Amino acid sequence: MSDFAIFMDWAEFAVRWLHVITAIAWIGSSFYFIALDLGLRKDVPLPPGASGEQWQVHGGGFYHIQKYMVAPDQMPDDLIWFKWESYSTWLSGFALLALVYYLGADLYLVDPNVLDIPVWQAVAISVASLGLGWLIYDAICKSRFGDDNTRLMVGLYVILVAMAWGYTQVFSGRAALLHLGAFTATIMTANVFAVIMPNQRIVVADLIAGRVPDAKYGKIAKQRSTHNNYLTLPVVFLMLSNHYPLAFASEMNWLIASLVFLMGVTIRHWFNTHHARKGNPHWTWAATAILFVVIMWLSSAPMFQPDTEEAALPRGAERFAAAAGFDEVTDIVMGRCAMCHAAEPGWDGIHYAPKGVHLETGGQIALQARKIYLQAGVTHAMPPANVSFIEPAERAKIVAWYRAATAG
Repeated sequence: MSDFAIFMDWAEFAVRWLHVITAIAWIGSSFYFIALDLGLRKDVPLPPGASGEQWQVHGGGFYHIQKYMVAPDQMPDDLIWFKWESYSTWLSGFALLALVYYLGADLYLVDPNVLDIPVWQAVAISVASLGLGWLIYDAICKSRFGDDNTRLMVGLYVILVAMAWGYTQVFSGRAALLHLGAFTATIMTANVFAVIMPNQRIVVADLIAGRVPDAKYGKIAKQRSTHNNYLTLPVVFLMLSNHYPLAFASEMNWLIASLVFLMGVTIRHWFNTHHARKGNPHWTWAATAILFVVIMWLSSAPMFQPDTEEAALPRGAERFAAAAGFDEVTDIVMGRCAMCHAAEPGWDGIHYAPKGVHLETGGQIALQARKIYLQAGVTHAMPPANVSFIEPAERAKIVAWYRAATAG
């Protein structure tokens, strides 16, 4: 079982690495084609059927790119479809969600001080929210309400704000912001899988058959692509937020997340306008800076700090609290780690517990058993540079305690 903890940590690392790689590929290709599409020149001689062109230089070579709104005279056999970047990003992201938040639900997903529910219910709510979110979003886009793009964007923002608040009423602060990112990313990938790609296949099939494609398919795909464009940066922020307690541990975390979506709009608006050669709306940077300052201010709101003295021992921590050596490990952790990992850290320059991890009570130490084992037992990652001078014998006691709790 002790080896299993190491295996799981490496599994999370591997899947996280894959997720970052695929996300870079998806976001990179998406932003590239948006910039390309907006920057196409239409005031130059073009071949029949072409609607714009652009010359680019990269990697020592020159590229001459032409866009056809309908199609060239002959459909190429080696037409490249950009889809697997999106699918791979979502699949690897969901795998990471399962590894960290479903298998580690007692630690990261369920917070009894927010809503005390069984793990299976929390996981069911998580999965259902992702699926239902897409269905509701898709239905709204296809309704008459979705005919007006501005009205639709405002309506979708209201839904995202509602989901931000709703997640914070069910999950831990860390899980709430992560799930809001997963909720949004699911919509984005489903847009590619269920709308953009099928519509492109219809258009290609019509062209091959010699039929004139219905313009509505391109219009619908463009609408969903625009949504993805403005949602990308907020999703990246929300995925990174689980590493920063100032974002997820504040009582204003749902409002912080809501403002992040507005920053995504202001940032992308500048780039989209710039690439379209319609000017440089520098007011968007001022607006973004103001929003970020407001977020920083909101993060100073009181952190979630339940009465740990009266709180029951968290689920999943009982076996670690009952294992041989727990009392000794508790003394070691409180003496070597609690000066930083506290509601009010005593170490100069540290104002909040790193990663939001508190190690001031036996219950908190038992709940963080796996992290303590990996970072202060198996490795010497904690304390950083061994600033509290934890002894090798103390690390050995941490290892022995964890393995005793997980044996059999």
